[in-house]
Amino acid sequence: MATMATMIIHTSIARDWREVYAFMADHEKMSLWASGLSSGLTRDGDEWIAPGPLGNARVRFAPDNEFGVVDHLVTLESGLKVHNALRVVPNGDGAEVMFTLLRQPDMSDEQFAADAAHVEKDLATLKSIMESS
Repeated sequence: MATMATMIIHTSIARDWREVYAFMADHEKMSLWASGLSSGLTRDGDEWIAPGPLGNARVRFAPDNEFGVVDHLVTLESGLKVHNALRVVPNGDGAEVMFTLLRQPDMSDEQFAADAAHVEKDLATLKSIMESS
């Protein structure tokens, strides 16, 4: 498989990175800021089920860790697997949250731009939640 085009989308959050990570790593809270999971996640063993427009996706998260890694592998009903690299790193007294968006095969420029806008909106929501509480 050829290397896919990528876009790193990030935001700075004025809150201790460990608190941001703890909030993001609580999978039951993801629906509060990750709009693609707005109907929530249901635990199924080591995986989570995320209902969506393409059917139920299975999500496997990186285990809790001290490095701020919130990566997750999404497997769609079609069998397509999408690796989502999501990181929280210290940035002074705050945090930098970074999502690596991979352009999937056969994705148009418009679809890739729409996905990027979706991630930007989600990170803005996360920032608002974390900085207001």
